[in-house]
Amino acid sequence: MGRLELSRRVGLASFLAAIPLIYLLINAFRTDRSSIYFIWVGLMIAFLIGELLIDYVLNVEFRTVRWATILYVVIFFAATGGMIGIAAEAGKWWTGATVFTFLVMAILAFVQRAKTRL
Repeated sequence: MGRLELSRRVGLASFLAAIPLIYLLINAFRTDRSSIYFIWVGLMIAFLIGELLIDYVLNVEFRTVRWATILYVVIFFAATGGMIGIAAEAGKWWTGATVFTFLVMAILAFVQRAKTRL
């Protein structure tokens, strides 16, 4: 839609989310968190690093290949869905806010895909 540079900047800015996630991971060792907590945080960090490598470092055009796009979306939703589990550790209000945000994000992801489909 002619906004590739804006999209790239927003994508790079989203990588900054790795900073608090790395803090959560380091702090989790000190607070003796459950194994699933490490999986949730680690999966999100791995997704962000993978996206940085694929989209910005290697510049792989994978979104035109159906199986690669499906794999990307599955990993994306697994990683962001794990953040609901992280929020659940903070209480009901944070869980509700995170579930709401996740649902809005899911709807917008599919709307975006419908509008930008090749």
